[in-house]
Amino acid sequence: MSGVNLNRRLVLESPEAVADGAGGYSQSWQALGALWAQIVPRSGRQVNGETGSVSVTGYQITVRGAPVGHSARPKPGQRFIAPGRVFNIEAVTEDKARGLYLVCHCAEEVSP
Repeated sequence: MSGVNLNRRLVLESPEAVADGAGGYSQSWQALGALWAQIVPRSGRQVNGETGSVSVTGYQITVRGAPVGHSARPKPGQRFIAPGRVFNIEAVTEDKARGLYLVCHCAEEVSP
């Protein structure tokens, strides 16, 4: 993948179940570390959310490759955080067989 410009610092977070003290669990997010990334916007759409319409934009986020099972390797269900932004990871693929870069297909939801 030529021309990759890893110029944005993102924090990779993973969901974690936390006991709520009443016998149940709530979801919180645990930071796994910071990664440098390239963010390329894709198409967007407007959908109906729980509290009204929500704008959902797709992004292709490219990061350096990491071995399978390593904490720095993003996977679906995790998310990237940037100041004021949340990118939910939907799928992750390697750019080529060598796996120098990982391409994360993400979505960002914004209330208009």
